[in-house]
Amino acid sequence: LMAPVWGRLSDHYGRRPALIVGMTASAVAYVIFAYAGSLWLLFLSRIVQGAGGGTVSVIQAYVADSLEPKDRAKGLGWLSAATNAGVALGPLLGAVALKWGTPGPGLLAAGLSLVNILFAWKFLVESRDLDEASTARSQPRVLGRSRRAVIEVATHPNEPASRLIWIYAIAIGAFQGSTAVLALFLAVRFGVTAKTIGYFFAYIGVISVVTRAVILGRAVDRFGEARLSRLGLALLAIGLALLPFMRPLANPVMTYVPLALAVALIPFGTAFTFPCVTSLLSRVVSSRERGLYMGVQQTFGGAARVIFPVVYGYLFDRVIQLPFLVAAVLVAGTILLGLRMETYAAETA
Repeated sequence: LMAPVWGRLSDHYGRRPALIVGMTASAVAYVIFAYAGSLWLLFLSRIVQGAGGGTVSVIQAYVADSLEPKDRAKGLGWLSAATNAGVALGPLLGAVALKWGTPGPGLLAAGLSLVNILFAWKFLVESRDLDEASTARSQPRVLGRSRRAVIEVATHPNEPASRLIWIYAIAIGAFQGSTAVLALFLAVRFGVTAKTIGYFFAYIGVISVVTRAVILGRAVDRFGEARLSRLGLALLAIGLALLPFMRPLANPVMTYVPLALAVALIPFGTAFTFPCVTSLLSRVVSSRERGLYMGVQQTFGGAARVIFPVVYGYLFDRVIQLPFLVAAVLVAGTILLGLRMETYAAETA
């Protein structure tokens, strides 16, 4: 909910101050979390963290501001690779911090946030043109414009920015919803246990990070953002569609090699799709509203990440193959939405 507001604020006053304020809010939230002695304090810490964490869109806009259009997908891929690596390392660091007692993980997170704040204060230069920021300040109020942008995307899906945001939201919802029931599917179909499921998700995570950090840039240079994003959507749809047809066989090699190949298509697909779609979005919107629309994309993506897992859990209870088949159909549909993306790639905002 806060992502469009943060994005719009960064359009008004610059990316650097928005990031510093957002990270400060996160640091405060982690301190509250560390010493939360009641349920309401725990909720308060998450509310403050949610408000501060809305600066993801500001970071994406900063990357888009700082790079030439042809290099944005590569830069956004690096950003998402770093994010995924942080998500993977976070639980390990939290477990180590528990040696300091219950407040340990929260205090460690607050300390890392403080390091980020100090680094940004000293080394992060403003990516926004001061004249553009001044022009943005003359535009409508932050909350009003943020609300209108969300409504415009919801009610005018054929506009270039709206179309890209819907592609992003549907694809990320299908991915997150399928991931939410993947462990259950593997347990029912293949007998995967709580002790071994981590290997599957580590496998997905490694492919995702390596693809975004190493392969994505070269693939963008070869295919372009529009074609590569459609290729990513196709790989994601195929991977999701294959999963329901994977079955255990007498030979373990014949069981797990096809399963590993089908599962691998999913992180390949997401790694190609999401950075390219976000880069295309940065092209089709005015640089004066880049942060705003990056925020709207995060809002729609966040809503999809909440709604799709609930729906897919219901579908899984009915027929275990159904969530993956529905997800595959939805992602395939987004390919049709993306047929005009070459024209978006021609924009140079």
